[in-house]
Amino acid sequence: MAMDVGGAKGGLKSDINVTPLVDVMLVLLIIMMLVAPMLQKGVDVRLPEAGNTVDKPDTQEQTVIAITADKRFYVDGVPVADNEFLSRVQSKLEGKKERIVVIKGDQDAPYSAIMQAMDDLRQAGIEDVGLITERKLQRGQGGN
Repeated sequence: MAMDVGGAKGGLKSDINVTPLVDVMLVLLIIMMLVAPMLQKGVDVRLPEAGNTVDKPDTQEQTVIAITADKRFYVDGVPVADNEFLSRVQSKLEGKKERIVVIKGDQDAPYSAIMQAMDDLRQAGIEDVGLITERKLQRGQGGN
C-alpha cells in the first residue's frame, strides 16, 4: 500500500512509476532472446557426418563458405555468384592476419562443386582450408 505524503488530494505525484519501464524492458529482452539464435545460424545446409573430427574453436578470423545442394555459394552468409566467388573471398581476407577459410558443404552438394571451391582457394594462395562436419554418433550414444 502506498502512502500519499504531502499536498492535497488529487495533486501531482512526483514518484517515478517504473512498472511500464520494466514491462518494455522485459518485452525487449524476450525479443532479443528469440532473434539472437536466428541471426547466428547462417546458411541452412545438412552437414555430412564424420567419425574422426577435431573440435576447433570458432574465431572471428575465419571466413565461412557454404555450398548448398543446388550448387549455390555463400560467403559469410551472403549469396555470391560463381564468377565473383573468389574475389569476394579475397576481399573478406584482405585485412585479416590469419587467412583461414572454412567450407560448409551440404551433404547432397556435388563433390565437384566443393572440390572446385577448394581448387579456386588454393590457386588464390589460400592454404588454410577446413571442412565443417557433424560428429558421427558412436554406438551407445544418442536416443536409441
